[in-house]
Amino acid sequence: MKFKRIFLIVCDSVGCGTEPNSYLYGDDGANTIAHIADYCGGIYLPTLESLGYGNLCDIKGVKKIKSDNGYYGKMQEASNGKDTLTGHWEFMGIKTVEPFVTFTDTGFPKELIDELIQKTGHEILGNYAASGTEILKELGEEHIKTGKMIVYTSSDSVLQIAAHEKYFGLDELYRCCKIAREICMDPKWKVGRIIARPFIGESKNEFVRTPNRHDYALSPSDRTVLNELKDNDFDVISVGKINDIFNGSGITEAFKTTSNENGMEVTIDICKNKIFTGLCFINLVDFDSVYGHRRNPVGYKEAFERFDSLLNKMLKELKQDDLVIITADHGNDPTWKGTDHTREYVPLIAYSKTTIGGSLGTRKTFADIGAAIAENFGVKMPKIGQSFLKELE
Repeated sequence: MKFKRIFLIVCDSVGCGTEPNSYLYGDDGANTIAHIADYCGGIYLPTLESLGYGNLCDIKGVKKIKSDNGYYGKMQEASNGKDTLTGHWEFMGIKTVEPFVTFTDTGFPKELIDELIQKTGHEILGNYAASGTEILKELGEEHIKTGKMIVYTSSDSVLQIAAHEKYFGLDELYRCCKIAREICMDPKWKVGRIIARPFIGESKNEFVRTPNRHDYALSPSDRTVLNELKDNDFDVISVGKINDIFNGSGITEAFKTTSNENGMEVTIDICKNKIFTGLCFINLVDFDSVYGHRRNPVGYKEAFERFDSLLNKMLKELKQDDLVIITADHGNDPTWKGTDHTREYVPLIAYSKTTIGGSLGTRKTFADIGAAIAENFGVKMPKIGQSFLKELE
């Protein structure tokens, strides 16, 4: 065992440029991090720069340097798709051949909606792709008056139900989401996640979502590296929505978070104070949900700079036998057309206090991360992926 603790941080949607299959998704030319930097006149990322992040592509404000102990590379997705489940599952060794169904352009079919109404006993509002905060302004007051639940989707394969905690009730919202999950298990729908989106407030200018979100995801389609770790008595700690993405499969302990900053604070506390052997798997969702989908490059830039500062704080807390891996699950270029994810390369940054640094090249699959983790802990290797563990000298 080379590393006792591995921290895998997914900066949700922070892609780093067009990859060979981007054109198949209408994303030829997308580059999340480079376009953010260009739009804002540069970006300040001293911690990531010191780890070789500037070598991934041309990023205004970030120098291309050889890091003393950071490894850098980028990864192409082997799966079909560009969504959350596909990317995260591939990290842990699953190649998704048939992509999850999205309903961004059309909303959900009448047959699905009719069954949802019949089984929940509630009429619905919405049924279109929308920003989670904007749809509250549009339909929140009508929801309170009528008791109809708000159903909407996004560029991911998700069915989201928004309801007021006071007037609709949190338990009732959860009940309806469980029914939606059962309905959407039908292979003809194949919806990746059902998300409960509770909110509070009395008028459209006051509505805010609460931290009581809950995701009801499909279980992974096969065993993952997480299952192998857990079954061999290693710790698998989830921070953020990782537990939901894997439907709890292979997770030994889970921490909910309320923001990117809170997610990093939780991770820093674990790094500093928790004794464990295994994997701490972190997702920082705000980059995607708050800035990418809402096409806000300035907010995205500022959020990523805050992450860079908190990353520096975390690296100072690392033990000699710790490894940090930083990546993304897809792109979401805020300067691109529409509000969808973008199919891009994702970064592969690895850091340990004991390594000398260098290039990890361009990898053919996200699963190289899972392969490296599996090799480090001596568990069964995933079906796909080539470990880079031996390259971390």
